Amino acid sequence: GHNVPMLVRALEEAKKIEDGPVIVHALTTKGKGFPNPEKNYYAYHATGPFDLATGTIHKSSKPAPPTYTALFGETMCELMERDKAIVALTAAMPDGTGVDKILEKFPERAFDVGIAEQHAVTFCAGMACEGLKPVAAIYSTFLQRGFDQIIHDVCLQNLNVTFAMDRAGIVGADGPTHHGLLDIAYLRGYPNITLMAPKDEAEMRDMLFTAVEQSAPTAIRYPRGNGFGVNISEAPKQIEIGKAEILRDDANSETAILAYGSMVYPSVEAAEKLAKDGFYSTVVNARFVKPLDTELILNLARAKRLIVTVEEAYLAGGFGSAVMELLEENGLLDKIKVVRMGVADEIVPHGDPKFLLAQYGLDASGIYAKVRETVESFRERQEGRKRLKVVR
Repeated sequence: GHNVPMLVRALEEAKKIEDGPVIVHALTTKGKGFPNPEKNYYAYHATGPFDLATGTIHKSSKPAPPTYTALFGETMCELMERDKAIVALTAAMPDGTGVDKILEKFPERAFDVGIAEQHAVTFCAGMACEGLKPVAAIYSTFLQRGFDQIIHDVCLQNLNVTFAMDRAGIVGADGPTHHGLLDIAYLRGYPNITLMAPKDEAEMRDMLFTAVEQSAPTAIRYPRGNGFGVNISEAPKQIEIGKAEILRDDANSETAILAYGSMVYPSVEAAEKLAKDGFYSTVVNARFVKPLDTELILNLARAKRLIVTVEEAYLAGGFGSAVMELLEENGLLDKIKVVRMGVADEIVPHGDPKFLLAQYGLDASGIYAKVRETVESFRERQEGRKRLKVVR
């Protein structure tokens, strides 16, 4: 593809062949003509600004917490050091998923299968059948390509395969094709699989450790970018499957905010602001969308007036839908108001993630506004009923 005259000649020759299909195989040298990307095409695949003369990539000098991707690679190396059965796999994205570090340290236990997600999933299933513990690090949006294999080759056989879904949620710079907004909906409908999402980088580490110790399929979704700079324990710990945690529980709380994954900290921030303005709430780190913490959610539904679910994913078939299904199954939907917050049913454009999240109300300000608006409408109706009784 880098040699335009040769490519044109090949296409002209292909046009002359009238009988049967024709394949033009273009062997492209990535970064052709620029020595730096020719030598290290991974680094320049989706690079930011760089010096044209030297090829030096400009990086921010500001200190920042490690990215989820980097922590994945580090944690995997640690787990693989302790457990020889764990293997890692990626589909042509070693740098983008953190598998590059694993390939360096464990070249015989890490695999890059190329742009072939379907094969990647079935390859994992085969390894799991032989007693290994494969972890497939694949972007959320690209794992969609292996959907059929996830069902038939992994879930149907209930195999210990872990899907580490990087870039879950809104990713921004890479545009509509790369937003990871469908994984909750396309994975939670099939039996056997466990779905979880960490609130921060420390919990992500614990979830990865938890996942490889299961005897069934698991999937962990986590966002692009840096963590929050929280303290990380020396050794990861197990998280009880299907158990959420209450992070904030105001006295006289009438609202429960159930947040999933990346939406936990914005929900906590919103709750702090709400409390200052006289609107009290309980904030839950859901951790799991499958299985849900049914006991906790049902208890909250019986005790509160309002449940708000918050997720960085499409609403259709997502975390909020799972909560509403649970409430309907237990006859509680007519007893409590439920508000689902997530990404609208539309193609999400290219843009800065902070801007896009704000557009969908998925930041602290948006969550604050939605909860306050809903609670105020409750109070107004309550006051209206009181006035009606007085008039009567």
